[in-house]
Amino acid sequence: MSLRPLLLLAAAVATPAAAGGFFLQEQSPLAVGRAFAGEAAIGDSAATVWYNPAGMTRLPGTSLELGTHILDIESAQSDRGSTRGVAGTALQLPTGGGDGGNPFSRPIAIPSGYLSAQVADSKLWLGLGISAPFGLKVIYDEDFFGRYDSLGSDLKSFNIQPSVAYKISDRISVGAGFDIQTFKVSLTSALPNVSPTLPDARSRIDGEDLSFGWNAGVQVDLGQVRLGGHYRSSVKHTLDGAVQVEGLVGPLAAGNGSRFGLAPLSTPDIATVSAVFGADKLRLLGSVNWYNWSRFERIRVSTPDGTVIANSEQQYRDTWSYSGAVEYDVSDKFTLRAGSMFDQTPTRDEFRTTRVPDGNRIWASTGLTMRVSEAVALNASYAHVFVKTKQIDRTDPFFAGTPAATSARIRSENTGNVDMVAGSVSLRF
Repeated sequence: MSLRPLLLLAAAVATPAAAGGFFLQEQSPLAVGRAFAGEAAIGDSAATVWYNPAGMTRLPGTSLELGTHILDIESAQSDRGSTRGVAGTALQLPTGGGDGGNPFSRPIAIPSGYLSAQVADSKLWLGLGISAPFGLKVIYDEDFFGRYDSLGSDLKSFNIQPSVAYKISDRISVGAGFDIQTFKVSLTSALPNVSPTLPDARSRIDGEDLSFGWNAGVQVDLGQVRLGGHYRSSVKHTLDGAVQVEGLVGPLAAGNGSRFGLAPLSTPDIATVSAVFGADKLRLLGSVNWYNWSRFERIRVSTPDGTVIANSEQQYRDTWSYSGAVEYDVSDKFTLRAGSMFDQTPTRDEFRTTRVPDGNRIWASTGLTMRVSEAVALNASYAHVFVKTKQIDRTDPFFAGTPAATSARIRSENTGNVDMVAGSVSLRF
């Protein structure tokens, strides 16, 4: 029996929600309002622990930010002639079935929390960030025409980041953080039985891992211009999981049961350069991000003794995102902001799947901050994300090397967009 289901363990992780690839941009409700422009340079909330720990030196005393992002994702697949083979023949038959419905849960909540604390009156700051940098939940209807590609994907990540920052001088600050990151993945898909007249079989994969990474940054204050640079390392995961297959009949029945496999997966390195112009009521902000997605060339699955049992090319490409924003202090109590971002998808046409209904994205964001007192501020943001329509034309083999060898070709068009509201409270002591 083909062990293709094992490859889906990592493929499920590569499914986006509201960012290119499987990275979630949504790490601060305040930052959503300016489309994440200037985040490595501005340092105006405890969320700087994530975007650039060096920014903590701009937060005297103790600062806390607690927030939640609520995403409403529209996504649809349109069948363009998907087919499945018949074992032992060259015949290709229509896969049949519906469009799968909107696969995303509605709504999706992404929480975050950050703490920054100055050590006495020193030039040293300590910080802590808790966030979900990767994650989604995607479930297609059981009769989905792309069911041999995917039916369900559930990815949860959890990142704890203790951090430190030091103010070298009035103009220069540095910071660094240590990332403790967990992944937990569960996914399902259909498997074609030897005859199209038989019900589909089913596979389920569960895997998890705990691994570590780091990040570091610098801020330089030039008065009317403030610059920031930040680097976040790749986190190298090795997902271990159980693959359960049921429903295969006839000569394929021996493939039913459970097996264990290891699938290494590395998150991308991320480098950011940001700038903030203006120090009075009006500020212009900008950021450029580079994502080292080319680390994700292939998925290699092996047994614990190192025997390679499957290899799947992914060939992700490195990507860039560009964002700009404007912020205006209407009064001492209110700040308004708006921004936009262009975010590239790392997926390539020849390798795209329904597990990765991804396309280039354009963000349009707005937000406000209301300062209730010197110690309390409320932040609210809204963003709409336009996702470019993309084609899927992918053929996957099943049961290779056996008399039951066959394949399924999915031909689809993906459309989608995202609406997001986010809110947080910022506290300073």
